Amino acid sequence: MNLAIGLSLVILFAVGVPIAVSILLASIIGIEYFSSLPLLMVPQQMFVGLDHFPLMAIPFFILAGNLMAGGGISSRLVDLAKSIVGGVQGGLAMSCVLTCMMFAAVSGSSVATTFAIGAILIPAMVRHGYPKPLAASIQASSAELGVLIPPSIPLILFGVSTNTSIGQLFIAGIGPGLLIGGALLAFLYLFCKLRGYGLQDREDRSEFRVAFRRAWAAMLMPVVVIGGIYGGIFTPTEAAAVAVFYALVVGGLVYRELTLADLGPILRQSVLSTAAVMLIIAAAALFSFLISRSGLPREVAGWVTTVFDSPWTFLLAVNVLLLGVGMFIETGAAILVLAPILTPIAVQFGVQPVHFGLIMVVNLALGMITPPLGVNLFAACAVARISIDQMLPHLVRFVLVVLTCLMAITYMPWISMGLVNLLY
Repeated sequence: MNLAIGLSLVILFAVGVPIAVSILLASIIGIEYFSSLPLLMVPQQMFVGLDHFPLMAIPFFILAGNLMAGGGISSRLVDLAKSIVGGVQGGLAMSCVLTCMMFAAVSGSSVATTFAIGAILIPAMVRHGYPKPLAASIQASSAELGVLIPPSIPLILFGVSTNTSIGQLFIAGIGPGLLIGGALLAFLYLFCKLRGYGLQDREDRSEFRVAFRRAWAAMLMPVVVIGGIYGGIFTPTEAAAVAVFYALVVGGLVYRELTLADLGPILRQSVLSTAAVMLIIAAAALFSFLISRSGLPREVAGWVTTVFDSPWTFLLAVNVLLLGVGMFIETGAAILVLAPILTPIAVQFGVQPVHFGLIMVVNLALGMITPPLGVNLFAACAVARISIDQMLPHLVRFVLVVLTCLMAITYMPWISMGLVNLLY
């Protein structure tokens, strides 16, 4: 059955069938023609996959991010970032990274970050003399931080699929997020100095005091959400609902840029995004059930422990595997299918589940800025109105920077686990 499902997946992917539909159809083929299970297992297991209370956080965080993007948050965060780093050469490019780090702590979605911040900063960078493909590459790479800095939808999916604490995963994501953000900032500073970009970046820069006064309400949101979780006031799922309420108050009453007429399109977009994510989760749950029932995870675990004799070699092999998977499979689907298989093996090698979750999410996040799937690439291209092949020469540099950070995160567990061990 495993072979039939695998071949079906490959064929469906090859002909361009959407990922969620491919996983679902391959699972149905496996049940109908290569097992004795009734087709009733399809809706049953899909329902079981969605019947997890923590998954309620996903639609709420999606809605909160869309509300913040439509409520005037983006422009204020951009102004705040420019006031901090905009005074140096390359400051506008560095502002893109810094803004994405702040917006990631609001939206939890890299694609939402790309559209919300890119619509402002890509045209601004082009006006200041940056080549458009370079500006789009900076935006796509910076937005990757949206899946690391909490709240993070991929971290929620990993926690649900492996029974790992979502709270600990959120805390563990702060270190890797800051590392990648800092590395991108340092690289852009040196790159702009060497290439002569950003000589006029000091123009149109607000004073920090003025920019902070305009953006303080937006900056308070991650404090409320994360502080509430670790202060024991509410769970991560309840925090998502609090984020929606806070976004409505800030956008509608504080900034007064969110009106009743805006709510319809925002809710519609949030429902569509949620439906797409939930369909992938339901299909992946059915797929994971069939794979687990066939005994494949045990076989893979036995083979891996025979071939790899140390955590170092195992983690290197996992990185290579996930980098390849991330190029072709959507992040959420890859987590839901592979995490239940790989995490128990990692534990056998002495790797903590929380640390392994960050390794997996950073790996798959790279797939967001690498073709052919590269959802961040498509989003940045849509904003900049250019083709992906124009971005690739510039994008390679940023991929190498993130890869270097990935190696550090993989083999220096304290980057992820330092805060977790301190708090727990």
